[in-house]
Amino acid sequence: MTELSRIRNTSIIAHIDHGKSTLADRLLELCGAVDPREMRAQYLDSMDLERERGITIKLQSVRLDYAGHVINLIDTPGHVDFGYEVSRSLAACEGVILIVDASQGIEAQTLANCYLALENELEIVPVLNKIDLPAADPDLYAEEIERVLGIPASEVVRISAKTGEGVPELLDAVLDRIPPPQGEPDAPLQALIFDSHFDQYRGVISSVRVVSGTLRSGCRLRFMQAGTTHNAEEVGVRTPDSTPVASLGPGEVGYLIAGIKDDVGEARSGETVTEAARPAADPLPGYRDPKPMVFSGLYPVDGDDFSDLREALEKLRLNDSSFTYQPETSGALGFGFRCGFLGLLHMEIIRERLEREFDLSLITTAPSVEYRVTTTNGEVIEVDNPSDMPGPNQIQAIAEPYLLSTIITPSSYTGTLMDLCQTRRGELEHMEYLSPERVELQYRLPLAEVVIDFFDQLKSRSQGYASLDYETVGYDTGDLVRVDILLHGETVDAFSSIVHRDNAMEYGRRMVDKLRELIPRQQFDVPIQAAIGGRIIARQTVKAFRKDVTAKLYGGDVTRKRKLLEKQKAGKRRMKAIGRVEVPPDTFIKALQLD
Repeated sequence: MTELSRIRNTSIIAHIDHGKSTLADRLLELCGAVDPREMRAQYLDSMDLERERGITIKLQSVRLDYAGHVINLIDTPGHVDFGYEVSRSLAACEGVILIVDASQGIEAQTLANCYLALENELEIVPVLNKIDLPAADPDLYAEEIERVLGIPASEVVRISAKTGEGVPELLDAVLDRIPPPQGEPDAPLQALIFDSHFDQYRGVISSVRVVSGTLRSGCRLRFMQAGTTHNAEEVGVRTPDSTPVASLGPGEVGYLIAGIKDDVGEARSGETVTEAARPAADPLPGYRDPKPMVFSGLYPVDGDDFSDLREALEKLRLNDSSFTYQPETSGALGFGFRCGFLGLLHMEIIRERLEREFDLSLITTAPSVEYRVTTTNGEVIEVDNPSDMPGPNQIQAIAEPYLLSTIITPSSYTGTLMDLCQTRRGELEHMEYLSPERVELQYRLPLAEVVIDFFDQLKSRSQGYASLDYETVGYDTGDLVRVDILLHGETVDAFSSIVHRDNAMEYGRRMVDKLRELIPRQQFDVPIQAAIGGRIIARQTVKAFRKDVTAKLYGGDVTRKRKLLEKQKAGKRRMKAIGRVEVPPDTFIKALQLD
């Protein structure tokens, strides 16, 4: 058990792509945690997907020995979708390393993570990274940190995580400024789980921080929020290899294997572990279930793969309990699953993992959000699938989720970004100049307007310089309607969407125009209609193939020609009455890319 005064627990937090994982690599090298022959870029990132995209998806912890001290380091994700993981990792620390890019300055996620650290009353060690870049301006952005965050510019550590310049000074600053943890080894055990993943051989492996008491291998444990008991089969530390130890004392960070074989959800982030024989009086504060924000349908391209998709979702959920799924049926797409995700990036990653790791070909329906519908009899129901929305005559009001979005941008793009937010039904809450060249905008925006292509538009209009962060701020009533798309008089539920009434006409026209190009021609005319309830708001027609039945005629009376044309027309009428339009799977993908 390590002496408390020699322990430092810290997380690396930053905006996405500011060099967290690269700095973690340099710290591993400097502390000798990894053999130089085995060293690789993004060493702590365990998934191929993370290395390919250059982002951290799952947080990783490691124990480092430096100058007679133990530094427990957590490398956190930078994307806003994984903000809950960041908040749990901060609960396991006494301080943070806050990284700011010396060529870009403070970004939206930098502010969000900084405020998160201040809420947890953590010591902040500010760092300016990438000082080796030609575009770097450390003096300018050190002053910006002092002005915006209130941290003296003289305390900002200047480093290059790529070359290693300044990293030893950063480690010295961590030892000097971040306080050691507190805790009593003889008190009842309270240990915080801040991350879990599933191993097919050993079950759930949880990352834990012991707050008070001692976590011993072999003891009987109680998971306080889940209400279950398990044996501590193995307790250990990551150096970064998993190394078993007899016990973990207060302030220490390590891993726990408790024989959970079925569901990582029993050991979710934020769970409090205590001894079954001598339990703590109360769980540690701050636990909450991660709540899905974006919903989408996942369907196999080949209907025979439905059972394979179900097995794949079951296995993947063992590793990531933050997404949800339940079976659903679509008249157009067959059998599939309605899935809930933390955000669009989370949705994209889950889909890519399903296709890569389980060799599946999937169709994803347009993402939607969860609405609260008040019916005419006063009942409030939650709807995340547009096809489940009650009829217009049964609806009294529809409430949609809202976000408070923070955008930081160079001042030259302020006008075009304000225009973007206002066209997405945004309300300006706050505007502040962080410096003569940089502006912070806060808009209240409907989540439904953000989940489609808002981020892409933001980057496009600002040439990549603007950054976005957001948090949910509850529900508000809006004038919303369901727009249905009808093919040959039948509603195609995969194309149904809930939109604001002012945008319904435009959405309907856009969809029918796009589908007219994508739907293959039949032997009869196929009408494509957009409708709100029973009212058609847009229409296009896919014209039929027409065989020239008069080509074989070489003369004679005109009635011969008319007779053949009337016979053809009658045949097409019969065909139209019983005909069915088969929509190719790629049509759904191309049509839903419209939004």
